[in-house]
Amino acid sequence: MLLLYFLFRALRNRAYWHSLPQRFGFLPGSFKQTGPGAIWLHAVSVGEVLACLELLRRLRTEFPNSRIFLSTSTLAGRETAGQKAAGLTDGIFFAPVDYVFAVRRVLRLLRPSVVVVAETEIWPNLFREVKRTRAALTLVNGRISDRAFPRYLPFRGLFAAVLPAADSIQAQTPELRDRFLALGAPPERTIVAGNFKYDFEARPAPAESPVRALLERVRPGKVWIAASTMPPAEAGDPDEDDAVIGAFSALSQRHPDLFLILVPRKPERFDVASAKLERAGLSYVRRSQLATATASRPNVLLLDTIGELSGLFALADVVFMGGTLAHRGGHNILEPAFFGKPVIVGPHMENFQAIADEFRSAGALVSIASEKELAGAVERLVTAPEQAAAIGERALLCAQSQGGATARALEEIRRLHTTHLPHYRPSMPWYAIARALSHVWDRGGRRRREAQLRDERRLDAPVISVGNLSMGGTGKTPCVLRLAELLQAEGYRPAILTRGYKRSSPEKILALGPGAQVSAAQTGDEPQIFVRSRLAPVGIGADRYRAALELRRNFDVDLMILDDGFQHVRVARDLDIVLIDALNPFGGGELFPLGRLREPMPGLARAGIFVITRAEFADTAAAVEDVLRRWNPAAPIFQARIEPTAWVQHHSGRSWPIGSVPFERAAAFCGLGNPQSFLRTLRRLGSDPVEWMEFEDHHRYSPHELRRIAAHARGARATALVTTEKDAVNLCDDCDHIAAPLPIFYLKISMRIDREDEFLTAVKSALK
Repeated sequence: MLLLYFLFRALRNRAYWHSLPQRFGFLPGSFKQTGPGAIWLHAVSVGEVLACLELLRRLRTEFPNSRIFLSTSTLAGRETAGQKAAGLTDGIFFAPVDYVFAVRRVLRLLRPSVVVVAETEIWPNLFREVKRTRAALTLVNGRISDRAFPRYLPFRGLFAAVLPAADSIQAQTPELRDRFLALGAPPERTIVAGNFKYDFEARPAPAESPVRALLERVRPGKVWIAASTMPPAEAGDPDEDDAVIGAFSALSQRHPDLFLILVPRKPERFDVASAKLERAGLSYVRRSQLATATASRPNVLLLDTIGELSGLFALADVVFMGGTLAHRGGHNILEPAFFGKPVIVGPHMENFQAIADEFRSAGALVSIASEKELAGAVERLVTAPEQAAAIGERALLCAQSQGGATARALEEIRRLHTTHLPHYRPSMPWYAIARALSHVWDRGGRRRREAQLRDERRLDAPVISVGNLSMGGTGKTPCVLRLAELLQAEGYRPAILTRGYKRSSPEKILALGPGAQVSAAQTGDEPQIFVRSRLAPVGIGADRYRAALELRRNFDVDLMILDDGFQHVRVARDLDIVLIDALNPFGGGELFPLGRLREPMPGLARAGIFVITRAEFADTAAAVEDVLRRWNPAAPIFQARIEPTAWVQHHSGRSWPIGSVPFERAAAFCGLGNPQSFLRTLRRLGSDPVEWMEFEDHHRYSPHELRRIAAHARGARATALVTTEKDAVNLCDDCDHIAAPLPIFYLKISMRIDREDEFLTAVKSALK
């Protein structure tokens, strides 16, 4: 049935075909998120999109490091969103149909921490699937219209099973809150928060607007805007375009300087309205044809564009709001009111009853009973400008008196974002297979840990472990280096112990002095960075106890920093520092291979200090702290950020200050546990790569791969290749010759820990 409906819509409007992939959950690959933290706002159509613009602006300011996505359901809503909200979001798309497979596909791609639904979009599968991921769900600017409520009541059992999934429901008025409660919404989570439309920010049409240019040329005496006109809804309803055109034809004979801007509500009515104006013999021009219009002095403008109306209210002397003569429930009168304009409405304002009642009681509205009264109402206002101005001033005061709904919604989204850290599991059948394999991993890990604990050995020097709970990069290498720097400054003589992952040396143990000349193949990529740093001696080997003994024997060291040692419990330690990546904390919350956890979450209880890394790239730190406190109430929590320090040319070793970029157009590649951190760092530095290539963690680049990388870069017209210091270590011999003429640069980085004095005090207290 749904496919037949889509076929019918597509036959009427071919643009509908292009929306179908997104409606079934197939979004652009650029929307893909590697971790939670995004915000997904759903606004079904034009009115909801416009009402949510101020909320989007505030979300963009409040969550600068979170991606914000906006979905709509209608073609007009999508067009309006593209025009009005493109700069406020990271992606706009058609909302998925309410089938589980489509909703799950979108949730897995976007990985939102909070899903925000505007007004009355209550979809059972969407609500259920959001809560299954443990993301937050809130309904803002909530309303149930007079027409919809009686139709919903027979299905209150269905709504009672769906609405409790929402963490909060913010209704516009007390009456609307009662309607939500009657349908089964939880009273403790359903509040009255006001109407977004009262927070509309009046922005007049820009000076370069073609409509302004037209009015300056025509120079009308008065401008009448007939906004959002609608066709009949029931037998006996007038066609509002006919009513407006008839009224204007009569008025223009007595007031030849009156100018009409006719704005049909729906795009499919543009051609219909054009034909009506033609038959009426009126001189008119379509907004879409202003550049080629032949009429030198039209007296009607047919606004056949989307999203331009609100700014044009500033140019009006009187406004008639459509959808009020026919049984359509009315449209929003607040936008013209915020410009101080007098508004005429018909008898049908059911969808905005509270607003209409308030305006009527304040004398801020002109009401008519039928289309026969329209011409007289317009004439009275255009011939009595003082009366019209007084009504407009009262309308402005009414509109300004009820603000604050957007701020309350923002506060609720902020609260939910800091308390929800969702987990997104893979699709079937891989989920079932991975779940079984994760149990095997768990049993194996427990046995390995028990065996290591039986063989635990203590060194004759303090040991600090720097590790994590999940696989992939969390910034351990820069953290180890920064810790070594801090301890040296305090008079300690630290050494670094590391396994040397993927090294090819035949020697089981290496004990190297600072700056030792040894190849990356012998040491591994991360140990090579430790050695090149010249900060401390480095011991490399799977048996880190023996490596530590070699370091003690050959170098004057009094403290060991155990790299990636949280699960390596064979060496007793005095302090466990556990790093959590703010971009992808807790590896999806599941053990490998279902997620990326090395061990279950209760392991966090062993940590002595937590460091949330890459906090500058995400707004999830508060939510991460909330989770950490559940498992470990005592360990202090710090945040850390990556600071780029220099650009280094691989061939010459020459370095440039970070503010002096030695290339114009870079193609970037890397093999990291979290490659997105490198991409975000480049973008923050203003070096958005023209080509981006990812490889697995600890990847070693063969000559063939480097030739392919260079070819892609040249195809993108790059002038240089850029990578990380870790990847530079893994480049093949003669890499600079292979990549020529493109030079290879790598980015040196360091870590800075917020409240570093407190961090160092906590470390030293554990060593006493």
